[in-house]
Amino acid sequence: MAGRQDELAHEQSVVDDLYARLDELRRRARGRLTAVRREGPSGSPQNRSERDAFATLYEDRAAQLDAVEDRLAFGRLDLDDAGVRYVGRIGLTDDEQRSLLTDWRAPAAEAFYRATALRPAGVRRRRHLVTTGRKVTGLEDELLDLSGADDDGELDASALSGEGALLAALASRRTGRMSDIVATIQAEQDRIIRSELAGALVVQGGPGTGKTAVALHRAAYLLYAHRRTLEKSGVLLVGPSRSFLRYIDQVLPSLGETGVVSTTLGDLVPGISAAAVDDGVAAEVKGRLLWADVVRRAVRARERVPEREVRFRLDGHSLVIRPRDVRDAIGRARRTHKPHNEARVGFVRDMLARLVEQYQRADGGDLTPEDRAIVLEDLRSLREVRVALNLAWFPISPKKLVDDLLSRPHRLAEAAPELTDTERAAVLRAPWAPWTESDVPLLDEAAELLGEDDAVARAEAKAEAAERAEALAHARSVLASGAAAGSMIQVDAETLAERFATSGPRLTTAERAAGDRAWTYGHVVVDEAQELSPMAWRMLARRVPTRSMTIVGDVAQTSSHAGARSWATALTPVLGDGWRLEELTVSYRTPAEVADAAQRVAKAAGLPASPLTAAREVPGAIVDVPVGSPADVAAAVASHAAALAVEFVGPDDAGRVAVIAPAASVAALRAALDAALPGALGTAEAERLAAQRLEDQQVTVLAPREVKGLEYDAVVLVEPAGVARGAGGWSDLYVAMTRPTQRLVVVHTEPLPDGFSG
Repeated sequence: MAGRQDELAHEQSVVDDLYARLDELRRRARGRLTAVRREGPSGSPQNRSERDAFATLYEDRAAQLDAVEDRLAFGRLDLDDAGVRYVGRIGLTDDEQRSLLTDWRAPAAEAFYRATALRPAGVRRRRHLVTTGRKVTGLEDELLDLSGADDDGELDASALSGEGALLAALASRRTGRMSDIVATIQAEQDRIIRSELAGALVVQGGPGTGKTAVALHRAAYLLYAHRRTLEKSGVLLVGPSRSFLRYIDQVLPSLGETGVVSTTLGDLVPGISAAAVDDGVAAEVKGRLLWADVVRRAVRARERVPEREVRFRLDGHSLVIRPRDVRDAIGRARRTHKPHNEARVGFVRDMLARLVEQYQRADGGDLTPEDRAIVLEDLRSLREVRVALNLAWFPISPKKLVDDLLSRPHRLAEAAPELTDTERAAVLRAPWAPWTESDVPLLDEAAELLGEDDAVARAEAKAEAAERAEALAHARSVLASGAAAGSMIQVDAETLAERFATSGPRLTTAERAAGDRAWTYGHVVVDEAQELSPMAWRMLARRVPTRSMTIVGDVAQTSSHAGARSWATALTPVLGDGWRLEELTVSYRTPAEVADAAQRVAKAAGLPASPLTAAREVPGAIVDVPVGSPADVAAAVASHAAALAVEFVGPDDAGRVAVIAPAASVAALRAALDAALPGALGTAEAERLAAQRLEDQQVTVLAPREVKGLEYDAVVLVEPAGVARGAGGWSDLYVAMTRPTQRLVVVHTEPLPDGFSG
């Protein structure tokens, strides 16, 4: 015992020194930021932009240092050469650049996650540090010898790295925010996290296998290992819902990364916010790849040759817009292969030139350049000409094009002859109805084909290029002087020059990317990817020309009618053979009893469920509550949910209980639970819970679709057979069953589905 206390005291002194260094670096970053701000807005535009750039860099550094406060150091490696290496969230060095703490993403830290007794990688002992705040509260040591090997000389596949620390983390109460797993990454997860950047990596895994955590840690790792490649283009993270993004929003900052653009598919196109969801048939029809052709035809329908000549007079001369001239001008504009609205500029210019030639012939002589310009402007101003040219080549926005397509039966019939009358009826809606998630890929396709008039953008780009060339040389000199002064900011001259190129504060890469529909990223991470339609995949592929992607999901959890039951079916049409598959097989979140029941139900329903081995046993994880009649369901649900709230929910914002029920029952069950909570928890506590924002509620009632990607300490599952009959079918039931980390209470009047009770 005395030896253990000495070890704890030693590790505490090391951790104290690391936090002292962290505090010192924070003071320096804030001091430099204060000094830059104190200089104020005076000076030349270049000086002001330089101060803005440095202010942004110091702000980023301070934010990074603040975000790694919790569990700064969590591991130690004792090496064969008697060396000791501490592993933590970020790398720290002293003033002489000697390493104090190794970043978990560095190659030198890889052994902390992958070393085994059979392949120790030069490691004698691996130690996990358990900390609360800045205090070391426990140690867990793993001696990497062959004592864990079986008779064949292989390690037990169920052995977990840092098992005690891992299981303690899994047993802790949920907080409504996802925690990183940086201290407890397992070998199969680490191999995926550190996989190469090139190509599309698909991570398939059942519920609770840590797919989302692996995806987020992989994003942080790639930004560390390939910073020069990704810093300028950025990383895009696409999640299934806004509540999911809120659930994970602290993970990447805690890993030292703040530059990732996080969005849902519904918010991916700037200026569009689509929260509504189509029903199953409409979603499936809109998700088909044929819409690429449908939208293209809809655009072409706005480029049409008039049936008759259009005659008008100018200065006493009779002029005519001839169908054959319009046909020729349309053909020439199309051959430029520019988007519709951009190509229209050439079409109008061509047609006006033809009309000027007519005028010149009617006038009987050559026009001077000045006269020609006057005639051209007069033609532009004539209503007959404007109307005729607009009818021949109609300028239109993506929103207007798609709305017309989906709200006007004749437009849809013209552009989508492949669809049946029933399928067209399924997607038709009222003009300017709210956008749905299924509409966003269509809007993006339209924006790609329509484009904008980029004359102004070209002029601005030319001016910015000249400014940037001048700023680049200046940035190099600034970095050289900064290095001499001991600056810890790691940035190349090109990036700094971007900050200097114009006066005023500059947006970060993430901010610029989020506001630019045409932005292309260096890497894209997609969570719950099984839900994406073929058109959604087409939209995402447009944003990553290199096809460097991390795709995580589980085809057994597909609830969307437009989603995938096979990765090959979903990805090959978009990525060809440029993707590879990895599988996660250990469920860390879900208790074994729950995981086994969910696997049996999935198998009985014919879902393509991945093999799954639960990492832990939780006694009494499933509680079966049969109810006599539907009229008694609400009371039973409220009673059990209130009891679970007493057991699992604390006033410290820890602990989460969810009632998951068929969508039609949610409102009534919410009312019943609200009535039951004051009696179970007391009025004050019930009022505290009721005042929480919807996304932060510790006790909540949700439909199956709303819990995808989330987890709770305890779940009350209402009428499993009814959930399976819902829009998402058996996949929704599979998802609902696997949300709890501790207990699943099943309230039902109908018989349980096959496989549920073993």
